[in-house]
Amino acid sequence: MALTAGIVGLPNVGKSTLFNAITKAGALAANYPFATIDPNVGIVQVPDERLDKLTELVKPNKTVPTTFEFTDIAGLVRGASQGEGLGNQFLAHIRQTDAICQVVRCFDDKDIMHVDGEVDPIRDIETINLELIFADMDSVQKRMKKQAKQYQMKDKDALIEYPALERLLAAFEAGLAARTVELNEPEMKYIKHLSLLTIKPILYVANVSEEDIASGEDNDYVKQVRDFAAAENAEVIVVCAQIEAELSELADEERNEFLADMGIDESGIDKLTHAAYHLLGLGTYFTAGVQEVRAWTFRRGMKAPECAGIIHSDFERGFIRAEVVAYDDLVINGGEKGAREAGKYRLEGKEYEMKDGDVVLFRFNV
Repeated sequence: MALTAGIVGLPNVGKSTLFNAITKAGALAANYPFATIDPNVGIVQVPDERLDKLTELVKPNKTVPTTFEFTDIAGLVRGASQGEGLGNQFLAHIRQTDAICQVVRCFDDKDIMHVDGEVDPIRDIETINLELIFADMDSVQKRMKKQAKQYQMKDKDALIEYPALERLLAAFEAGLAARTVELNEPEMKYIKHLSLLTIKPILYVANVSEEDIASGEDNDYVKQVRDFAAAENAEVIVVCAQIEAELSELADEERNEFLADMGIDESGIDKLTHAAYHLLGLGTYFTAGVQEVRAWTFRRGMKAPECAGIIHSDFERGFIRAEVVAYDDLVINGGEKGAREAGKYRLEGKEYEMKDGDVVLFRFNV
């Protein structure tokens, strides 16, 4: 599934440094605004210990992890919704993403300029969020003008859409994101085409100094970000982009030693990838055979045929049934043979809702 999270924030907060570490793609990182102009897109493997264990059990010819896509979007500034700082172009890039990861500067460094002169994470967050809200407000107001006459004439579609637009506009005027407005399924059907920026799920990434990474929760800036995020039920993860950049250059063994020396259990990149995965309601199922053990990304709630279609459209079109075993059952019983003897394999039909960790063999006929 081609899903992407956009990395946004003010200039010089560490976006491109973090992106470079994520993808090792060499995106330009420089100490001045707009070092990134075109969006940089990179693919990162989703870390999953379950895939390693399945590889041990099955001993396949190859192992293929699932992946996630991140897009590094150039720094937004105040007035972006009115075109300041190439804002219109950057906002268009955000529209193409499925979720937003907003990097917030939570460290002091006199050698790295701040676009507003001093570090203030809440002001920075509000600057970005308001620009996104202003852009969405413009989209909604334009749509309302087009739909006003149809609404007055009691057009059945407008009777659903227009009140939803009114509620969205009221939220924007109160400084609230579209994601805070409750919309039912019919309303979402009409709102979706607007590609609203603030309806996307958001994750805040607090970028701290190397000195603060082991005890990031004690950082006053991070505490401010957490309090702000809690009010909108958003998640916060703490990273040090500079450390992540250094880690990205190390071999796995050296990387693990480095993390241990720093007193860190999980790298910031792994935390970010898992958090983005969770943000979009994604899960992982596995296929496991001698030729290949592979992880596949799916949206939670998808039925078995849809998940089969992720592998190939023929699998969904000719779906017969799915042979399924839970990952835990497979491991506890020492592999396929033991799991079958324990009766842990089962046949599931078209209405089966795939579970995270399912190990599946799809049966199909076209």
